[in-house]
Amino acid sequence: MKDSIRIIITGGTFDKEYNEKTGELYFYDSHIPGMLELGRSRLSISIRTLMMVDSREMSEDDREIIAKNCLNAKENRIVITHGTDTMVDTARIIAEIVKNKTIVMTGAMVPYTFGSSDGLFNLGSAIAFVQTLPPGIYIAMNGRYFPWDNVRKNKEICEFEESK
Repeated sequence: MKDSIRIIITGGTFDKEYNEKTGELYFYDSHIPGMLELGRSRLSISIRTLMMVDSREMSEDDREIIAKNCLNAKENRIVITHGTDTMVDTARIIAEIVKNKTIVMTGAMVPYTFGSSDGLFNLGSAIAFVQTLPPGIYIAMNGRYFPWDNVRKNKEICEFEESK
């Protein structure tokens, strides 16, 4: 489907909730549909929740599942929500398996439900980038996009930057 966009949800800070009693973060359900509604998206988007996992706990099998879902998706434009800590690791696996599709991975540094989250901005940016970039694997954070093999998370300033 040439004009459709697939969003693949894998978890990460985007979708974490806060347990007031324990102070822990946990997963309940994805906020992506509500974010698209809040952003008044009028695009043809199909959403698939593959898993709700903290990326630090993601296995190589999980990464391969994500890559195979990208490969088998009928859409050629895919946005993946993912935890920021291991986003580049998953992008590497996707790049080995998937060719000729535009795939943009994004995440959030602060959970969407906290109100001060960068999630809505990052999701909107990823959706815009996936419509305009040529086939390849990219990471979109902080209003910028990076080829998957030239990006790193700078944990000092909590932003993504070129790695080379």
